[in-house]
Amino acid sequence: MHVLKFGGTSVGTTTNINSVISILQSYAKNSEVICVVSAVGGITDKLLNAGRLAQLGDESYNEGFEIIKTCHFQLFSELNPTTQNSLNTYLAEQLGQLKKLLDGIFLINELSPKTSDKLVSYGELLLSYIITETMQNRAIDVVRKNSQELIVTNSDFTKAEVNYEITNANIRNYFKAPKAITILPGFVSKSEDGEFTTLGRGGSDFTAAIIAAALEVNQLEIWTDVSGMFTANPKLVKQAFPIERLSYQEAMELSHFGAKVLYPPTVQPALNLNIPILIKNTLDPEANGTLITNHVNNGKNSVSGISNIDNIALLTLQGNGMVGIPGFSKRLFETLAQEKINIIFITQASSEHSICFGVSTNDALQSARAINKTFEYEISLKKLDALIVETGLSIVALVGDNMKNHQGISGKMFSSLGKNNINVRAIAQGASERNISAVIAEKDVKKALNALHESFFEEKTKQLNVFITGVGNVGERLILQINQQRKFLKDQLHINLRVIGISNSRKMYFDEDGINLTNWKTLLEKGQPATLEGFLHQIIVINKRNSIFIDITANQAVAEMYPAYLKQSIAVVACNKIAASSNFETYKTLKTLSRKYSVPYLFETNVGAGLPIIDTLNNLIASGDKITSIQAVLSGSLNFVFNNFNDSTKFHDVVKQAQAEGYTEPDPRIDLSGVDVARKILILARESGCEMNLEDIANKSFLTEANLNSDSVDDFYTTLINDEAHFQKLYQSAQSKNCQLKYVAEFNNGKASVGLKEIQLGHPFYNLEGKDNIVMFYTHRYPEQPMIIKGAGAGADVTASGLFADIIRVGSR
Repeated sequence: MHVLKFGGTSVGTTTNINSVISILQSYAKNSEVICVVSAVGGITDKLLNAGRLAQLGDESYNEGFEIIKTCHFQLFSELNPTTQNSLNTYLAEQLGQLKKLLDGIFLINELSPKTSDKLVSYGELLLSYIITETMQNRAIDVVRKNSQELIVTNSDFTKAEVNYEITNANIRNYFKAPKAITILPGFVSKSEDGEFTTLGRGGSDFTAAIIAAALEVNQLEIWTDVSGMFTANPKLVKQAFPIERLSYQEAMELSHFGAKVLYPPTVQPALNLNIPILIKNTLDPEANGTLITNHVNNGKNSVSGISNIDNIALLTLQGNGMVGIPGFSKRLFETLAQEKINIIFITQASSEHSICFGVSTNDALQSARAINKTFEYEISLKKLDALIVETGLSIVALVGDNMKNHQGISGKMFSSLGKNNINVRAIAQGASERNISAVIAEKDVKKALNALHESFFEEKTKQLNVFITGVGNVGERLILQINQQRKFLKDQLHINLRVIGISNSRKMYFDEDGINLTNWKTLLEKGQPATLEGFLHQIIVINKRNSIFIDITANQAVAEMYPAYLKQSIAVVACNKIAASSNFETYKTLKTLSRKYSVPYLFETNVGAGLPIIDTLNNLIASGDKITSIQAVLSGSLNFVFNNFNDSTKFHDVVKQAQAEGYTEPDPRIDLSGVDVARKILILARESGCEMNLEDIANKSFLTEANLNSDSVDDFYTTLINDEAHFQKLYQSAQSKNCQLKYVAEFNNGKASVGLKEIQLGHPFYNLEGKDNIVMFYTHRYPEQPMIIKGAGAGADVTASGLFADIIRVGSR
């Protein structure tokens, strides 16, 4: 004999019901089948809502009734297109009775628990009839039995307790006679006095378990719209996957903490008799599903699943008057029990100064009133504080039989949450070590579940969520590189890199599932107006784990936003060198925030574009080495200019060429004035451990006063033409000494300078070609022969590759 239960989504459409019928027919070929069905998905809520409206005297309850009526009529008609006789009798009669019940509630403005049970029972009764009638019209051997005639309870309406002695006898007597297929409505029952009762929300699972236990079947099957119980809610965690096997205890824990597939009391009757429970997918019958048995999970995974409960209120009773005084807990929990309020979460500090517990948000106000009344005397004497109530919270929980056999589970859990800026309000862990629960803000649930799932189930793959502002030349190349390398990153480095948000000075566009990088320009043009605050706000709202903000601008206002990003535990990767080269206190603050919030602030491309200059410097210092001096050519644009300038070219033309090929900033004065190089040597000096500001660097400019005082870019170019003789004189001086002109940055003994120098033959800088950069680090370990880093130091592709490398560094942490 098989006992199968089909949930609301499994019977919510004609297509799904036809799938249910096919499954039942397949099972019936080999044995008797008992099928327990829920109401159509959402109908129980619609019934309750119509009842509440009627109770409030709101005539729109009639509209609610019409929706319920139409749903069932339409379902019957679609399933039985050639048969209408039954539709005009039983179904119409039952719906008529439902309408009278709602009319009565409207007239007396009362909806008691007893009436509520009668009201909601119509969902299961109607659908069980429709399915049975449909199967009989198709000549399938099937009967319908009203569960209210089998399951007997007490009169605790809305969540009645089963009288198992009478119920089991009824079930066994009825099923003595063989029946091919029996359809039973779930959830519904009757009291010993013959009144309609229900088994609580989700009670259809309970009905199936009661039947299975009474008949001692080999297995209970729960059919739903997913392929078993998942490692996390698949609607929130796309990487979640079905769990093949769970123990009863694990299933109980997961179902208690919000796993909607299974209703918690369902497990108990099956557990008592060690009846396995198989969770199956109505829409994918061939999927394995999840098998729940008394088997304890001894597999390699320390955690079996992650679950959550939303709409939690955290209540705290605290005060010095509690310390060392027995009876406070008893009075507190007795008060809640008298109010019939379920406690979901409890924790108490060892100091006995406070007790913290969680209840449903819907029960928070009632709880507070009752508790404040119970402890009114102590509160008046200041021995206790008035109850503190916090709402907008959720519980996330790790569950697994095997957790007690693994060290560091809680540390790993809270580290993962902390790295993603998720504040934990309260913590609880049972002595069985099967569950670790944390109360967090409801807005952080999705991020928390994904972060925990990544930590415990996807250790080989880390997801990085990137937000890029400044998608000009360099930004475009970065997006191209990301698109080209995504498969490589996933296969080789186990990094799943997604671009979630992009912005230029006019528009910004976001896609929580990842922007399609093949047509990002079109999508950006369709985006919303861009603001710096709006971009940050949207990142916070999206609330993704492992978020990285990429700044590919030269904008000071953007740089000033870095602290706000770091405080949200959003990593910052900056091409923009303004922040790292601004006043020392700002630089120090950014470094401090990076450490405080355990989130990277990386700016490798500030010096040398794609060359690993800062990374190499940091590694030297981290390994205990000390920088004594730095000599460098750090401007690819200036190196390009002086490598291409000679007595047969004009300085103006070479600078124009450098700008056209993207080697200079849009305003070439930034490069030629030496300020850009000064910022770079300042950053290296600071990373070497020196406290220094930009004004401390000696900048020996090779430009004329007219060049430096030009009012605009066009004016600057005019002055270059006028001062050609000055530049030719510089060139001729170097040539006469067989030297090359190089713009050199130096740092030595705590002092730094930048300026044009004549480099003699044989010096490492002499043959520096094109737009290349070179840096020589003299250290305690490299006192005579320096460590040299050399390569292309300008250009969109190499700068983009430097940004890409920083993104990978974030992912590797």
